[in-house]
Amino acid sequence: MKKAVIALVGLIVAMLLTTVGTVMAAGFNQYGYNYQARNFVGTGSSWCLAKGLSGDCLGIYSGDKLVMKWNAEWDRGNDEGWTDPNGYDAWTDNEWNGMKGGSGAVWHYKIKWDAGCATSGVPSVDGGYCIWGQFEVVMDQGKDPSFGPGHIWFARAAPNGYGA
Repeated sequence: MKKAVIALVGLIVAMLLTTVGTVMAAGFNQYGYNYQARNFVGTGSSWCLAKGLSGDCLGIYSGDKLVMKWNAEWDRGNDEGWTDPNGYDAWTDNEWNGMKGGSGAVWHYKIKWDAGCATSGVPSVDGGYCIWGQFEVVMDQGKDPSFGPGHIWFARAAPNGYGA
């Protein structure tokens, strides 16, 4: 009986360790990426390190906080090399915040896959701009002491939602 109880306790501990390991593997990695949740919460420096670059690859922006979110279509596009002739409903949302101990910049970007950018280099939505070949920046706004005082808009597409 004593051996059976010890074996049962050992089995329960082994199951718990496996469960804890699985939960931890599904969370954030050492750089700030959580691929299952499709987000990144880290700094400019940790983003650089995740890309295999120097931790200060962004200079004064390396200490800024960074939150990135993306959808399943973004992952599908990356997996396929962005070759689907029917296009993608892919988007990413990036928010920089350097107000506490960083550069002093605060910036927000909305980027989506865009057929116009992919085929002609001209964005489909008025007010945006093409980037990385087939993506449109539909919102690019914020403030940065390096650019001057006040709030700056580089892209303000209308509409600037991801489904537009």
